[in-house]
Amino acid sequence: MFDKRDDSGGGRAARASQRQRDPDAPTGRLDARAVATYFPSRLNTNPERTTRMPPVIDDERHLAEQQLDETFAALANATRRAMLARLAEGPATVTELAEPFDVSLPAISKHLRVLERAGLVEQHRRAQYRPCALNAEPLQAVASWAEHYRPIWESRFDRMADYLQELDSRRTHDDD
Repeated sequence: MFDKRDDSGGGRAARASQRQRDPDAPTGRLDARAVATYFPSRLNTNPERTTRMPPVIDDERHLAEQQLDETFAALANATRRAMLARLAEGPATVTELAEPFDVSLPAISKHLRVLERAGLVEQHRRAQYRPCALNAEPLQAVASWAEHYRPIWESRFDRMADYLQELDSRRTHDDD
């Protein structure tokens, strides 16, 4: 069903605004003709868009971007970063991971779920213990992503070094 909102994104106020511009605008449920008449931007006028399947590479790129988003979201919290630093030393149980923090075990479990969802942590079962281990693959993906920007950073640092050297030479020249 059509949700009765026009392009301005609003509900009732947008419909009232549309009626002020065009008093003949429909007020109730809209049929296809009304949608085509009053809201033409809602129609898909590109036939290729509906008939062509997106390339597989777009799906792979989307998944890679989604993985990066989840990894960055997991790394955005200091507690989770500290947990990853501890796991870099070797596997640990949830209790061992919780020791340095002044938070409850359920809170630590929530942090672990975020890290697991991002693929940064794996939990294995050994008898009654469930030790957690670091999975570095998502971190390698982040490093690979950041590596694309290295030439930009290096050129900016080189320009900044040149500028600072120029300032230093001006200063020594002015002191003479």
